[in-house]
Amino acid sequence: MALNGLLDIDLAVKNPQELCDFWSRNGLNSSTAGVLGTDERKKQITVVEDDYRHLDALHLSCEFESDLAAIAQRIGEMGVESKISGTNLSCVDPIFGHRISIDVGVAPSLQQNPERVFNSPGRNQRVGTRAEALLETAPRRPRRLGHVVLATPHFEKATAFYVDGIGFRVSDQVLNGIATFMRCESDHHNFFIHPGFTSHLNHYALEVDDVDAIGKLGMAVLAERPDANVVGIGRHNLGANIFWYLTDPSGNMFEFFSDMDQITDDEAWERDFCKRDWEGADGPAGFSVWGPKEPESFINQPDLFEIAAAREARGLI
Repeated sequence: MALNGLLDIDLAVKNPQELCDFWSRNGLNSSTAGVLGTDERKKQITVVEDDYRHLDALHLSCEFESDLAAIAQRIGEMGVESKISGTNLSCVDPIFGHRISIDVGVAPSLQQNPERVFNSPGRNQRVGTRAEALLETAPRRPRRLGHVVLATPHFEKATAFYVDGIGFRVSDQVLNGIATFMRCESDHHNFFIHPGFTSHLNHYALEVDDVDAIGKLGMAVLAERPDANVVGIGRHNLGANIFWYLTDPSGNMFEFFSDMDQITDDEAWERDFCKRDWEGADGPAGFSVWGPKEPESFINQPDLFEIAAAREARGLI
């Protein structure tokens, strides 16, 4: 199970140009029609047209060609057909219906931006100059696509497919083990599946440098879309990242986040953290350490009946 990267996704929406224009104004590059990226990762989101919003494709990477064969065997035993062509495996998700593509390779590395200099009690590092966040002429741009969150009434089957079949590693589980944070990189989560009324995309997330970047990017979105706020700013318990959730013009929820937990020793993480009893409706820790409580629309988004009808018309479960 040697997945090593979340590379990019395809998003299906009713008005692709509207979404591309929105992100071009709010920090992503659009060098090719329908393709959105960051300065270092040119392709992060490909926007395609459809009559309802959904995840249309998930693009991952793994270490070796032998990993493709192992994945093909595991998902084949689950009744999911796949095709290996050179150093690529392709298949169709059996629950959500999106395409999955896995390439041998690794995502382009990210260069570290200069860290902002902060003052704190007893530690005055910035003296005689104003904070950089005041002086910069534009917000720091998003750095990469960090994770994707899906919901489905078939969460047990979906989780088994992605963990036991595709090869994601479990970081934490809540709701008595039925909502699962999973990863293919060192991030606490690159993928999350939770129960839902119908199978759908809950949100996609873009990593940024820090809380100032989150705040300034989020405020820029609100300046043009005053009703875009969902919940934030806050700091999650599981993952520990700072977050702000908003909506894009296509009705998708998205997240600006920074400072997520990193896991490089699976055994140590499971022993010290993952086996804690994160259960209950909110879990003992709840949604966040600090920040607003999530609204009902965070889980039950307003277009779920429309999505359910569209999926039913296509014979999707």
